[in-house]
Amino acid sequence: MAFEGLSEKLGNAFKRLKNKGKLTEADVKEAMREVRMALLEADVNYKVAKEFTAKITERAVGADVMESLTPAQMVIKIVNEELTELMGGAEVRLNFPKKPPCIIMMCGLQGSGKTTHTAKIAKLMRKQGHRPLVVGCDIYRPAAIDQLKVVAAQAEVPVFEKGTQNPVKTAKEAVKYAKDHGNDIVILDTAGRLHIDEVLMGELEKIKEAVEPQEILLVVDSMTGQDAVNVAKSFNELLDITGVVITKLDGDTRGGAALSVKAVTGKPIKYAGTGEKLDDLEIFHPDRMASRILGMGDMLTLIEEAEEKIDKKKAQEMAEKITKSQLDFNDLLEQFRQIKKMGPIKGILARLPGMEKQLQDVDIDDRQIDRVEAIILSMTPEERVKPSIINPSRKRRIAAGSGMQVQDVNRLLTQLEQMQKMIKKVTKKSGKKKYKRLPGLGGPMEQQNAQPQQVQQIQQNRPKKKKRK
Repeated sequence: MAFEGLSEKLGNAFKRLKNKGKLTEADVKEAMREVRMALLEADVNYKVAKEFTAKITERAVGADVMESLTPAQMVIKIVNEELTELMGGAEVRLNFPKKPPCIIMMCGLQGSGKTTHTAKIAKLMRKQGHRPLVVGCDIYRPAAIDQLKVVAAQAEVPVFEKGTQNPVKTAKEAVKYAKDHGNDIVILDTAGRLHIDEVLMGELEKIKEAVEPQEILLVVDSMTGQDAVNVAKSFNELLDITGVVITKLDGDTRGGAALSVKAVTGKPIKYAGTGEKLDDLEIFHPDRMASRILGMGDMLTLIEEAEEKIDKKKAQEMAEKITKSQLDFNDLLEQFRQIKKMGPIKGILARLPGMEKQLQDVDIDDRQIDRVEAIILSMTPEERVKPSIINPSRKRRIAAGSGMQVQDVNRLLTQLEQMQKMIKKVTKKSGKKKYKRLPGLGGPMEQQNAQPQQVQQIQQNRPKKKKRK
């Protein structure tokens, strides 16, 4: 998980502060020394780490913190604010012109994930109601345009390419094509560089002059750590980039590049790649990322993903079935499929406050869902709706059909039974609370909808309270 090592070390540093009722200046400086070491081990730029801890120390030794009832919490609050500021302060969206199309030029070193993230951004834009067009401007890498065609087809966006034609000419023609065909976003997938090559960098400058892009996004691989920051600095000096797309953030346990790139280049991170699938792209929120680093979770992103990936109609139907205590294996199967859309279970749980540390040494096997799915799919439609009819011979058949053991089938049946009992218990309790408010019982809902004469009648019919002597 991203920032796993950094989160653990920061957590240990703050734990020592929490164990002390009152903090001294020496305590704060000792903690900041540990924080600086944690940042350096996470491959954060040395100058950035030094300035960051100096700012926190300056704020933390103030009277407001030292005289606070919970000084350790105040220090963590300051660290959270400074981390957010270090990564950009607030999210920065794409700069759309008044008159379309919005031209986005993607650039970066080879192997950073530039072509894939071209398609990822295009898919995200399509979901937001735009009509993106991706353009193949990489004529040097073998099969680069073919790769772009494959990922663009998966993203369901059109591709504009002219084979080995001069990339500058292709970019110009693509913009004209977009204007003629109503595409409001043009994303140029330029050639990747093995290193900062003057000839190829000159080509990027010519494309920039020819089409005047609103966005120049640099794609950097977070796994390369400090090198990613050096690459960003070099590209920024030559092209004056507008933002950064940081990739493979899910596989980088250090996260130094994400913490350094804004401070070194002055340019914000706009997107973060969090997986291999085309849907694994997040708008970069510095405040949410800071919360995640400090083990506070990221509920907002989790909610947004759930809203985007979970079918609302099916969720409503499920809620109605639960209130009526009618949960069966078909519902369970649907729930598992909805959860799988949101990605690995460990990643989902890690966004819950306080869960990331607890999950560090826990191995969660996502294939367990596939095994349960196989058992349910081996049942007949009648068995899924009426699990009570599943006798020993049926269990053996289901186990054989799913490649599992009879014990696994028994375990799943028990789990469903326990869920049904728990739902009945919860709905029964909630039903009692709502009972007094039901129409016909003189509750607030009835009075709200009744006429004045009816309200008076209701009040008269109520038993009068005995006066205390």
